Amino acid sequence: MSIYRIAHLSDPHLPPPPGAFGWRDVFTKRLLSRIAWRRKHKVHRPEVLASLVADVRAAAPDHVVISGDLTNFASRTEIAAARTWLESLGNPADFTVSPGNHDALAGADDERFVTWTPWLGDAGEAQFPQVRVRGPAAIFNLCSAVRTAPHLATGRLGEDQLDRLDALLADPAYKDLFRLVVLHHPPQKGAVSKRKALEDQEALRAILARHGADLVLHGHAHEALVGSVPGPNSAAIPVLGVPSASAKPSGHSPARWHAIEIEDSPVDGRRVRIVARGVEPGREGLSELGRYSLADLTWTTGNAP
Repeated sequence: MSIYRIAHLSDPHLPPPPGAFGWRDVFTKRLLSRIAWRRKHKVHRPEVLASLVADVRAAAPDHVVISGDLTNFASRTEIAAARTWLESLGNPADFTVSPGNHDALAGADDERFVTWTPWLGDAGEAQFPQVRVRGPAAIFNLCSAVRTAPHLATGRLGEDQLDRLDALLADPAYKDLFRLVVLHHPPQKGAVSKRKALEDQEALRAILARHGADLVLHGHAHEALVGSVPGPNSAAIPVLGVPSASAKPSGHSPARWHAIEIEDSPVDGRRVRIVARGVEPGREGLSELGRYSLADLTWTTGNAP
């Protein structure tokens, strides 16, 4: 029996490189993000992110999912710097990135994420959704990142993306695989405030209720969240969120990542475990916080165990 491991981390909020904020940005929403960064940079620490990345590397997962907010202002300089960081992690085919709202503060919709194309999917284009088949998993990568008005951090998938997802989840080619849906914004009600919510979450939930999925991963909330959305025949589809990968333990949920371990057995069928690893106050590096069976967890919205 082999175990296929997928690591999930989110919201690294990489430190802005020199020149990430220019005078033209004074007249855009980036100004608000630049002001907010003066406070947030005390929470999002590069040394914490480096420690988490080292911990993920030591675990040697087969694939890594990063659910958005690599940047803070989404300037061209930041987007390029984020690509350099992604290149430092390894082969792009082993990493899937779902952009976040901080990655979409400016730029035309059709050009925002071209720089990250190799990490978005296998199509060779900056389009969504994309499906990557890796081992026993089909990873459905969505993009909920859209430009918003000041003081809003909402997300939206849009009718075209939802229509394509509807067709992809209905495709029998994926029915026997572990179907993993990834996006930045949580799809369940009440996970975040209205000003941060996914605007078309009801439409997404309707598709999931019609076709099903095995697990949904998200970021955005900067909390370790566990929840569910309805699947076919009233079955629950589990939803997991992780805190920021760079957050130090200072009144916020500290940095954490999850390993999704998929084990296929000819006798017992498919078993899936979640292994949580994160920063604990007063301890060096990251440690195991717990491990759980996907089948045995009670999926109610709230803080993850």
